[in-house]
Amino acid sequence: MTVDLLVGGSQKKSSVIRDSIIRKYQEIQAVLDEDLRMTLSHLEMEERAAVSALDGLMERNCSLIQEIEQDLARLTVTLDQTDTMSFFSYPEQQDTETVDRVMDLLSRTDPSSVSLDEAKAEQILSLTNKMLLLFCSQTPIIQKLVKSYSTEVCLDAETAHPKLIISHQGDRATYTNTWQQLEDQPGRFDTTLNVISLQSFSFGRHYWEIDVTGKTYWELGVTYPTISRKGTTEDCWLGRGDESWCVEFFDGEYTAWHGGVPHQLPFTKRFCRIGVMCNFPAGLVTFLEADKMAPLFSFCAGTFSDCLHLALCPGHDHNGTNANPIVICNAPSPTSDL
Repeated sequence: MTVDLLVGGSQKKSSVIRDSIIRKYQEIQAVLDEDLRMTLSHLEMEERAAVSALDGLMERNCSLIQEIEQDLARLTVTLDQTDTMSFFSYPEQQDTETVDRVMDLLSRTDPSSVSLDEAKAEQILSLTNKMLLLFCSQTPIIQKLVKSYSTEVCLDAETAHPKLIISHQGDRATYTNTWQQLEDQPGRFDTTLNVISLQSFSFGRHYWEIDVTGKTYWELGVTYPTISRKGTTEDCWLGRGDESWCVEFFDGEYTAWHGGVPHQLPFTKRFCRIGVMCNFPAGLVTFLEADKMAPLFSFCAGTFSDCLHLALCPGHDHNGTNANPIVICNAPSPTSDL
């Protein structure tokens, strides 16, 4: 009964939050729709005024054409009644008033004198472009929020399996078929191709992005420091015991693991970046396709019983198809060798 009440309470809280977020998005959309309506209303009003003015000019032009035709007819009659040489010998006898009136009407009925306020239109376009840039800088909201949890980590070379080469900066692990002669540290994995981060975390929210470009086999996730590291027990593998959570990619298939329980994921695309987020307040471990922040899988631990390390497995060579390293994108900047 108590469990049912807790489940019902969590679902109710989730529903309230979801409904509130939906309402906020609807309010944002309503504000944008109203602003668009007002802007278009102004532009349409000015367009109607310009069209009306052009219609008036066209009517006046038609009247002007009729007057010109009448004046031409009158001048033709005058020419017929007047000696041609005499007419051209005395230009002052021409109807200069008519010519002046025609030119004046032509200038006042020039369609190019009617135009929209192009400067204001350019200002509106500039403002809308700035608004677009602002929205683009703030969205997707979930991407901006999750990336704000980014935390720098580097790999602990003393935990790495002897067939893993860890970069000097601690930002990448590469498989080599050569067993390196390394000191057998108590915390070193000796069977599984794992390595964990030097840093551990016990509170807050943390996010890392892992570059798996070109790889055909990898595992990544988070683990307690108590994960088994020696021997061939299945608990040494990420996600196979209760101490770790992971997503695995192998032969084109994605699988989420925890406690030895596999969860087949419905994805076929080979992703380039995987996001891993651990949320201590909520006890969540979430895996994302980092480029579009598309959720892959989420585990709810309720409450974590220990600190967490980022854990990676770049996988073996997979018949020569898996040579690329696995790379932490949130690694610290390289330090100087001087």
